[in-house]
Amino acid sequence: MLQPVVRRTWAPQGETPVLDCWGRHDRLSVLSVLTVSPQCRRVGLHFDIFDHNIVTEDVVEFVAKLVRRLGKITLVWDRWQVHRSAARQLQVRFGRRIHIEWLPAYAPELNPTEYVWGHTKSVDLANFIPDDTLHLGQSVADSLRNTRQNQTLLRSFFQHAQLVL
Repeated sequence: MLQPVVRRTWAPQGETPVLDCWGRHDRLSVLSVLTVSPQCRRVGLHFDIFDHNIVTEDVVEFVAKLVRRLGKITLVWDRWQVHRSAARQLQVRFGRRIHIEWLPAYAPELNPTEYVWGHTKSVDLANFIPDDTLHLGQSVADSLRNTRQNQTLLRSFFQHAQLVL
């Protein structure tokens, strides 16, 4: 959102830090996936940014790109309604090239992708005030590209979810 995620910061003694921000609530939506190579166990991060709320068709096309790039995949998804409806369409479209495992309901701590978003929002973009949604999108993409380059950080998301690679 154009509203900053406010975190603790430093300021000279006696001077309260002030974040001048928009009163607007424009936002972007982002789809992301963490991938694990079955041979070398390398972790990857893929994402796409949208200027609208994500719908089933967005998820289906995002996963279709992954299938074209990676081949046969196993998706581990939460029970978001868009995921559930996309799962039905993907099974029809790709058959055995896609296998879906469902996370337990109301268990975001088991989803390593949630830790990607926690890092992006609370570390890379903490106290960040974008000029507009274009600036926000560029900053989110930069953050995710930097995260994608850091294998140690990507692996830590699985460790926090208590998943063994």
